[in-house]
Amino acid sequence: MFKFILHALAAALRSRRQLVMENIALRHQLEVLQRNAKRPRLKPSDRALWAVLSRVLPDWRQHLSIVQPDTVIRWHRAGWRLYWRWRGDPGRGRPKVSVETRTLIHSMSLENPLWGAPRIHGELLKLGYDICQSTIAKYMVRRSGPPSQTWRTFIRNHMSDLAAIDFFTVHTAGFKTLYVFLILSLDRRRVIHFNVTTNPTADWTSL
Repeated sequence: MFKFILHALAAALRSRRQLVMENIALRHQLEVLQRNAKRPRLKPSDRALWAVLSRVLPDWRQHLSIVQPDTVIRWHRAGWRLYWRWRGDPGRGRPKVSVETRTLIHSMSLENPLWGAPRIHGELLKLGYDICQSTIAKYMVRRSGPPSQTWRTFIRNHMSDLAAIDFFTVHTAGFKTLYVFLILSLDRRRVIHFNVTTNPTADWTSL
C-alpha cells in the first residue's frame, strides 16, 4: 500500500507520454500473468484500496482485471460494516438477562403450566423485574402439548351446560316470511325454546 502511494506521487511528476507507455507495459504484463498464474491472493490493504477506488474513480470497472466488480462492491460493504461496528457503542442494546432472572422465569413457567408470557410478565413486575414479554417467552419452559385442555375436551366436559341458538326465516306458500327463533340443548338435542313470528322485535327475542 505504501509503495503504491509512492508510485502514484512519482507518476504525477512524469510526462503524459511516459505514463501512457508505462500503462501499456503494465497492462501487457498483467494479461500475461492472468493467462499463466493462478488466482492471486489479495491482502486487506489491496481490498481497501479497491474499495476506495470504486468511489473516487468513475471508470474503475474498466481498470479492474484480477477480480469481478461485484467482489469489490462486497469489499466496500464489508468495510462499512466493520467501520460502524467499530464506531458502535458496545454498551447499547438490550441488557443481558441475569442467570437468576432466567431461572426465576423457568421456575414460574414450570410450576404454573397455564401461565403465559403476559401473566408471568405481570408477576415479575410485582417483584420488581421489568422485562418485556418477548424475552420472558424466550426463557419459558417449552412444552410439546397445549398448556390447557383442548376445545374438544371443554365441549365434552360442559356439554350439559351448552346450548345452540339459531335465528332463521321460512317462506310460506302464501308468500309470507316467518321468523323462527330456536334454542337447542346440545347434550340431548332437546328443544328448549321455540317461537315464530312475522314481525320480530328485541322484546320478542328475549322472551
